[in-house]
Amino acid sequence: MTGMDGMREARAGRLPRAALAAAILAGAGSALGAILDLDAFLRAYLVAWLFWLGAALGSLALLMLQHVTGGRWGVATRRILEAAARTLPLLALLFVPLAVFLDRVYPWAGESHREDLGHKTLYLNAPFFLARAAFYFVCWSALAVLLGRWSARLDREPDPFLERRLRVLSAPGLVVYGLTMTFAAFDWGMSLEPHWFSTMYGVIFVVGQGLTALSFAVLAAWLLSLRHSGADAWLTPGVFQDLGNLLLAFVMLWGYVSFSQYLIIWSGNLTEEIPWYLNRSRGGWEWVAAALALLHFAVPFVLLLNRPLKRNPRTLAGIALLVFLLRWVDLFWTLAPAHHPGELRVHVLDVLVWAALGGLWLAGFGFFLGERAFPASPPPPLPAGHEVAAAVSPLHGEAARG
Repeated sequence: MTGMDGMREARAGRLPRAALAAAILAGAGSALGAILDLDAFLRAYLVAWLFWLGAALGSLALLMLQHVTGGRWGVATRRILEAAARTLPLLALLFVPLAVFLDRVYPWAGESHREDLGHKTLYLNAPFFLARAAFYFVCWSALAVLLGRWSARLDREPDPFLERRLRVLSAPGLVVYGLTMTFAAFDWGMSLEPHWFSTMYGVIFVVGQGLTALSFAVLAAWLLSLRHSGADAWLTPGVFQDLGNLLLAFVMLWGYVSFSQYLIIWSGNLTEEIPWYLNRSRGGWEWVAAALALLHFAVPFVLLLNRPLKRNPRTLAGIALLVFLLRWVDLFWTLAPAHHPGELRVHVLDVLVWAALGGLWLAGFGFFLGERAFPASPPPPLPAGHEVAAAVSPLHGEAARG
């Protein structure tokens, strides 16, 4: 290893320490805020926790999708996705504060609201709620651990049987993820307003998690290309273009499902459905909605249509950073009005708790990534002039299918 390579590896190893330091500082402020205003802390905690959970679960879904479909972009970012998915047990542990203060987070958990829910109490009750949460995390963590373990074994000794096992697990794993995350979205998000319902709600959460994970993967890939030796062999301009194309697809899909829910509810104009949007279109919330339409959809959509921008890692990372930050704004717009309908309120804890949980999550991500930023085997060579066309290549160094 050259001196420059050694410096790159040393810088890459600083992530867990720097993230933990940020988590301690932000966590101290969050703890003080919790003492002064527990309800504000819990509201901020729910949004922040769901955001970082989305980064981990979206990575798990993208990882399984790549195992099923193949693709050079996925082989290049596989270690990033695996490390992010392996943080799911940490996020399960971070769910504990929400479970302890369940009656202060969700209105249906309080005794005063039980009679208003009618038959919904069969589903919205604390024991069943916690049992479902445990089931979700067991499924997700098992998938993440198995995929990461088998992939690590492939690095040590290539085995076609293990490659097939990864594909066989990932196909039903995507179905399990889709079903469990749909119900989890109902539990952790929609039940904040238990009288309101939308069949699109779970789909919007799933698409949003994919967008969060993909934008994070682009950012991580760009940083690795700057700091990790050997990154240029994997993270070529063509790979970044593939990632940019995927990011564009997810931005379009998010815009489609979000507008579909709005159009269906607004055209139906039903008494039990329309207040959800009314509470998010006045008192300052309308400006947040406009910012999301512009910065979360329109601007990334236009920029990602440009091929040279997608092939430039720095430019693509800038677009990904915008999308990544707007994902928190979208979650905040979705969840926070349940506590302050028709009135925009932003508390300092909203930022502090997000930073504290983010520091812990990034420390876990850095720990699992370690020095395994890329597969052990070198990437298969691409025919001259066919870098972009070869979007599909088999796993772990087999001959490319151009």
